[in-house]
Amino acid sequence: MMPFLAMGMMIVMNGCGNGDTAEQGARTIRFWHFWSEPGQKAALQELVSEFERTNNVKVELTELSWNDGKVKLQAAFNSGAPPDVIELGSDWVAQFSSSGVLLALPGDAAALSRFVPYAIAPAMWQGRTYAYPWTLDTRVIYANDQLLSASGWKGPITTMDDLVAAAERVNASGHNGWGANGADAHRLYKKILPFMWTFGGDVLDEKGRPVLNSQENMKALTTYAQLARAGFVETQRQLDAAFIQGKIALWNSGSWLTKKINANTTLKATPMLMPGLNGAPGISFAGGEYLAVSASTKNSQKARDLVLFLTKGSTAVKFCTKVPEAGFPAEKGSYADSTLVADPIKAVFAKQLEHARMTPVHPRWLDLEAVLEDAVVRVLLGEATPEEALGTAQQEALQIVGG
Repeated sequence: MMPFLAMGMMIVMNGCGNGDTAEQGARTIRFWHFWSEPGQKAALQELVSEFERTNNVKVELTELSWNDGKVKLQAAFNSGAPPDVIELGSDWVAQFSSSGVLLALPGDAAALSRFVPYAIAPAMWQGRTYAYPWTLDTRVIYANDQLLSASGWKGPITTMDDLVAAAERVNASGHNGWGANGADAHRLYKKILPFMWTFGGDVLDEKGRPVLNSQENMKALTTYAQLARAGFVETQRQLDAAFIQGKIALWNSGSWLTKKINANTTLKATPMLMPGLNGAPGISFAGGEYLAVSASTKNSQKARDLVLFLTKGSTAVKFCTKVPEAGFPAEKGSYADSTLVADPIKAVFAKQLEHARMTPVHPRWLDLEAVLEDAVVRVLLGEATPEEALGTAQQEALQIVGG
């Protein structure tokens, strides 16, 4: 049994076939999700109501928070009373699917080809599908046009060298050139991974073995530390606020800032794609929301139908249009829908999705994530060089993976 279920209780799996005998009488589907703000809830309820009307079923919605939602899901599974349909973050799916608590859904990798290619791997475990991708989002570089112009910087920022040079130029002019995430659990890794991937590095190789101490990763961490010295280090929340206040020239963040940027008439901000190397585009971080079905559901068919309905491109477009912070549909033909990219900032995000990646699929990803984040923090604090920090991280990762 995987670590996330080790809460002192055994889960007795009934098998996915046993629930079907009770399906005729089971008319309620319990769906736990993370869209808790009023506008988000209203948008989701509207779609769910449409599903209820056409499927003669009741969907009971329960909101979770990102602060403790995973703990509540773990407790529900361990108590034998999980919801029928569950929303999971892309980096959680492997931990749940590898633990045997999710229902295997119809389809293999080929059947999932309607989705963005890099969104498929997290949906699968050992060749079987345990979740469907629902929404995707990524990160771009936001540039404060006034601070860049005041520093004397001219021209585009398309390479890593450009990015460092621009940040240092702004810093030399007396302003913060870059905002660097420091100790910020579950967020810092999303900022360092794009640098690692762009430089050709990774956390695990194609065989699942740790490669944290590669030369490519050392170059990436060196660059990130160099950028940090051209600005200041804080949490994502504080850096988001500082950018909106006009205190940072360059900042890597998500589409949730769009509303605030558009509302601030004194801020002239331009979204840019992740800078690349040697003519190749930069690779950004992509996260996603996935929908899965509990293996112990008493209404497996309707639960699967709800997952299929919500992950359908046209349905996801409606949701993402009303909830901009949801990002984009995971279905290939829908993420660049005209209703979503009418906003020029969102259009850049849609373009960045073409050059983005998700975290490696591993049931102990959260442990690997913590090791990576600790290495970055040690370098930012001056406690270790990139070589030393990543060397230690490599050994810790080997212990986690068992290599």
